[in-house]
Amino acid sequence: MKRREFVRLASVGVIAPEMLRAVEEGRPSGERAPLAWPGYEQAFVVDALAGPMQFNIPQGALPLGDEALDHISSSGITAVNLTVNARAGVDGSAFDNTRARIATWARELVANPATLVGVRSVADLRDAKASQKLGLILGFQDAVPIEDDLGRIEEFYELGVRIVQLTYNVVNKIGSGCLAADDGGLSELGVEVVDCLDERRVLIDLSHCGPRTTLDGIRASRRPVSLTHSGCRAVFDHPRSKDDATLRLLAENGGVVGIYLMPFLNPSGPPSAAHVLAHIEHALDVCGEDHVGIGSDQGIVPLDVGGDFTARFEEVSRQRTAAGIAAPREDTIPYVPDLNHPRRLETIADHMSARGHASRVIEKVLGANFMRLFEEVWG
Repeated sequence: MKRREFVRLASVGVIAPEMLRAVEEGRPSGERAPLAWPGYEQAFVVDALAGPMQFNIPQGALPLGDEALDHISSSGITAVNLTVNARAGVDGSAFDNTRARIATWARELVANPATLVGVRSVADLRDAKASQKLGLILGFQDAVPIEDDLGRIEEFYELGVRIVQLTYNVVNKIGSGCLAADDGGLSELGVEVVDCLDERRVLIDLSHCGPRTTLDGIRASRRPVSLTHSGCRAVFDHPRSKDDATLRLLAENGGVVGIYLMPFLNPSGPPSAAHVLAHIEHALDVCGEDHVGIGSDQGIVPLDVGGDFTARFEEVSRQRTAAGIAAPREDTIPYVPDLNHPRRLETIADHMSARGHASRVIEKVLGANFMRLFEEVWG
């Protein structure tokens, strides 16, 4: 058996015993093989925020090695929204550091043509699916690299950026993040940025924005916008998630919310697949089946929490807290233990099927909704 086939089979062959009753009741024990949804291989599978390597934990993961490439190939994911913006540091400005990060990923695409493909259009996404490669959509989680130079939107577009989140967790020149003490909404510059992004057909992301900035962004855009990675405050009240009124407005304007796989889903301890399902199902109830997807905020490579992981994770947490950008519950390891494998989206699809969701709905959540959004915004 080839190693990649072994990894693929191993990734879908177990189910955690601690699965909550809400999921367990959806499938009687032994009814069918767990975690494998029959429509997965044919579906467009879009993770609206993810990375090809271990995500959120800096560890010098590039260049990608054989293990990461094996996980990517076995994942069945069509495309991910890959974060490429960078902050300013002693080594350069946010603008310069972001250009350098984009160049790094351009080298990865050249080095791994059998596994990765760059995405600049919906046609590229369809090609990625047909060739069974992972499509990399370049995205920002903060518009700081644009600063107040609107010409940079065109420059980054030419470099391949297709998704831009207006703010991260704190205030920038464009608007307020979800941790800002006073959310002043979109600034005058922010309104101009939205207009320019619309004109260039770049998808606007409002996942980390504060409540007022999020509403302003939805209303200011002439096109549908996204919450690529968020959750439902009605299920668990967390500043990174959105209330029902915001989710409804997003859907009414044609947008899509991607549910994340983060500790922000539940009040204590690591989240489980059942918590993910609770947020997906609430979003479906509020937004409708055409406006919900998945943005895991994870890496395709599973987290290995052994060895020195805890020490590295705690150091990253300290740095984020010191910088004032850490959200509540970031001191919990950012993963879902029973979804900690490359085919986690297939596992979610299987649980949805077991709970009675139609294949049509599952396909939309897996990626068809984001595909529709990309086509509408990108053209």
